[in-house]
Amino acid sequence: MAVIIKNSSDIEKMRIAGRLAAEVLEMLEEHVVPGVSTGELDRLCHNLIVNEQGAIPAPLNYGHPPFPKSICTSINHVICHGIPSDDRILKKGDIVNVDVTVIKDGYHGDSSMMFLVGEVPSHLQRLCKVTQECLYKAIEIVKPGTTLGDIGHIIQTHAESNHYSVVREFCGHGIGKGFHEEPQVVHYGKPGTGLALKEGMTFTIEPMINQGKPQCKILGDQWTAVTKDRKASAQWEHTILVTANGHEILTARSNETF
Repeated sequence: MAVIIKNSSDIEKMRIAGRLAAEVLEMLEEHVVPGVSTGELDRLCHNLIVNEQGAIPAPLNYGHPPFPKSICTSINHVICHGIPSDDRILKKGDIVNVDVTVIKDGYHGDSSMMFLVGEVPSHLQRLCKVTQECLYKAIEIVKPGTTLGDIGHIIQTHAESNHYSVVREFCGHGIGKGFHEEPQVVHYGKPGTGLALKEGMTFTIEPMINQGKPQCKILGDQWTAVTKDRKASAQWEHTILVTANGHEILTARSNETF
C-alpha cells in the first residue's frame, strides 16, 4: 500500500484530532497519582473523548482480539499495549506510559507520554528522559528528503550511547483516515536508507526504549508486550506532519518546549 499524501483539508482535520489527543494527556496529569487504578484513568479518558470532545477512542474494539479499553496503560516492564484494569493500582515509584488515539471527523490523532507516579527512582527517571530525547532528536530532523533510516539511526544512536536498547518488534506508522497506514517508521537503522520523506506525509514516531535487552514477549491476553528480562521500558509518541521545509507536531502539548 502506498504512502498517502495529505492535502490541506486532510491536514486541518488532523490538526484537530492531534490537538484533542494532546488535551487528553494534559487532562490526565493531575490524575496519575499513587492509589489510582488504570481502569479509572481509562474511564476519565473515555468520558472526555466521547462526551466532551465528541470523538471516538480508536483503541476500543480495535484489532483481533478486540482491544477492550479506550487507552493503553503500560507500567514499568510493559513495553506497550497494556490493558487498563480496576485491579491495577498505581503505586509510588511506578512509571506508566499512557497511549491515546482519538478519531475526530474520520481522522486520527495519536500520542503517548510517560508519567512518573510519586517519587520515582533516579534510574527510571533517566530512562524516561532519554527516551523522550530520542523522540525529540528524531522529530528535529524531519523535513522533505530526510529518510526513515535517518530517523531510526538518530534514535538508536542516542539510546545505545546511554546503554539502553531499542525494541524492534514495534514501530511508528503512517496515520490519517487509517489508524495504521504506510510507512512503517522503525526506531533503528542506517542513515540515508529507506523512504525519503515528502511534504504532506503524516506519521508517528514512538520509540520504545528498554533499560535491559531489547527482546519482548506478548502475554496471554494477546495484547500486552513486556520485556523478556523484566527490566523497565519507556515510550513517547507524537504524530508528525512533514511541511514544505520542516515539520509540524500535530499532537504537541502546551507544556512542551522543542
